[in-house]
Amino acid sequence: MCLVVLAINQHPQYKLILAANRDEYYDRPSAAPAFWEDAPQVLAGKDLKGGGTWLGITKTGRIAAITNYRDPASVMTDAPSRGWLVRDYLLSRDDPASYLKKVRKDGIRYNGFNLIVGHREKLFWHSNRGEGIVSLSPGLHGISNRLLNTPWPKVTRSKERLANLLANHENPSSERLFELLRDRSIAPDDVLPETGVGIEWERILSPVYITSPTYGTRSSTLILLDENDRVTFMDRTFNSRPEPIASVQFEFTLE
Repeated sequence: MCLVVLAINQHPQYKLILAANRDEYYDRPSAAPAFWEDAPQVLAGKDLKGGGTWLGITKTGRIAAITNYRDPASVMTDAPSRGWLVRDYLLSRDDPASYLKKVRKDGIRYNGFNLIVGHREKLFWHSNRGEGIVSLSPGLHGISNRLLNTPWPKVTRSKERLANLLANHENPSSERLFELLRDRSIAPDDVLPETGVGIEWERILSPVYITSPTYGTRSSTLILLDENDRVTFMDRTFNSRPEPIASVQFEFTLE
């Protein structure tokens, strides 16, 4: 993932609203979210190259998502796939804090990441480029390719738009949430971060929804968890064109 926005206990009907975009090279093979045949409790996409996943939820309410930390100077070509961190949590029985303590000890093996793990009642964040493990408080949170709530333009804009959607306490429509994830506004140069990729790529990567000849937003995902533990999971998969090539929706009550 390259953008995850969370509303935790910010709506009378929902414990959690998660909206996320996965950005990746168009030629990296992946499978759209589904319940896994070899682990039918897990609902997630699959990275068919690295073997992990970028976002998922289980029937018992385990939730995990990851974004990359952009720092090309520190990239290790032989590092294990960061998607394993999401996969392994979804398949494990560890409580979130215990799992992240293990990840923290082993985090140096991986390229930079932001990892969110938790369950129906509590979420945690950890980065191997940050300090410690953070329990996410009720409120709005956003992560792109820096640390938690770093005010990059796409993070700030997405949090503001989500706050506006929730302000009147009406049931936020999926179309309005997907519209938030389709924002292609390019940030002005004077507010762009400097992450070592050069000004042209900083511009390309600044929108919520990214497009370029080789790299862009590959999927947009919504997870809504209501007060009765009912999950609505929606995903739209893209390739190099803005129209989705696949759309899926799942609804179930947590066990």
